[in-house]
Amino acid sequence: MRAQANTIRQPGLGAAATVYPILFAVSIVHLLNDSMQSAISALFPILEKSLQLSYTQIGFIAFAMNITASLLQPFIGIYADARPKPYILPFGVCFTLAGVVGLSIAPSFVYIVLAVICIGIGSAVFHPESSRVAYLAAGDRRGLAQSIFQVGGNIGSSLGPIMTALIFVPLGQFGVIWFSIAALAAIGIQFYVARWYSGQKVRPRSPVSKQTVERKSGLLSKQQIRLAMAILIALVFSKNVYISSITSFYTFYLIKDYGVSVEQAQMYLFAFLAAAAAGTFLGGPLADRFGRKNIIWLSILGTAPFSILLPYADLFWSGVLCVFGGLVLSSAFSIIVVYAHELLPGKVGLVSGLFFGLAFGLGGLGSALLGMLADVTSIAFIMKLCAYLPLIGLLTIFLPKDKALAGHR
Repeated sequence: MRAQANTIRQPGLGAAATVYPILFAVSIVHLLNDSMQSAISALFPILEKSLQLSYTQIGFIAFAMNITASLLQPFIGIYADARPKPYILPFGVCFTLAGVVGLSIAPSFVYIVLAVICIGIGSAVFHPESSRVAYLAAGDRRGLAQSIFQVGGNIGSSLGPIMTALIFVPLGQFGVIWFSIAALAAIGIQFYVARWYSGQKVRPRSPVSKQTVERKSGLLSKQQIRLAMAILIALVFSKNVYISSITSFYTFYLIKDYGVSVEQAQMYLFAFLAAAAAGTFLGGPLADRFGRKNIIWLSILGTAPFSILLPYADLFWSGVLCVFGGLVLSSAFSIIVVYAHELLPGKVGLVSGLFFGLAFGLGGLGSALLGMLADVTSIAFIMKLCAYLPLIGLLTIFLPKDKALAGHR
């Protein structure tokens, strides 16, 4: 603990070490948290049949969870910037536990919505504060630290299709109750993280010095910072609405247009999400080496060839294109968060809450709108429409270069 307590950079001292035990701890909790969230979308094919839900209702379930997390996260981040509360971390998982139990026994659409709102509250507490923990434990390897933190979430999300095939198809909706074990494990790990986090309260609340803020303001004007933030938000929109189209509707697309079974469709979705997890892990280290802007550019825009071709491919090549699209696209988000941290030094909670909130909110809103559109058109139309979202990556050209970010390395 003594070594861990001295990891945060102090003005005038040398480079800070990276606290890997804490990074891996928050990554594991991220895995558990997002595996519980992925149980919701994994249940969609089961709920569609058992409760006779429309695509609009399915989209609204995703929307209800994500918009709850989206609206709450920035406020939690702002509050924590001023008054860090380490033990809010295990407390937040208690809401997730309540949501998991409620989801397993929900008898109707309304109760399902209430259960996923509880899960959304748990995520709203978890993401901004855990992202701050990853920032504090990062030392000089911020890209790597965010990738370690976020890859846990991607791995957890990728487990959803496996859960459908192995748990929900044979056991049905009540199979969700098994995830209460994951919630209890997450609560225990969060107490360990909170103890370390509370030991940092005597340190400055941000590892960015006043001199860094002054240097930054001299390099980038307020207008440039606002433009850069707007571009980053547009990129998050592109990424998360496209991913929501895959996670919420790709299985229905495969079932209806290619005639595959529910279990086979879930394996294709698992391949996409597993590739996304790998991309998340690779993105941070690559950005640390080759630059934030370069990898953001490659990640968002580089997905376009795969996404545009996917709706016109046969079953085999659809799977191949989906995997490569997930690998490339998911390398961006951890870098976007780090880039935004450097644009707004000293506001780690606000930035983390804003971008994680946007990721949830845009993904949920996208699911709701795409569900309504699918009811009046078709799933195939949705896949073709969303294929062009990665072209928004062209906006990356207007981001400031890495060397303009004061305090970069």
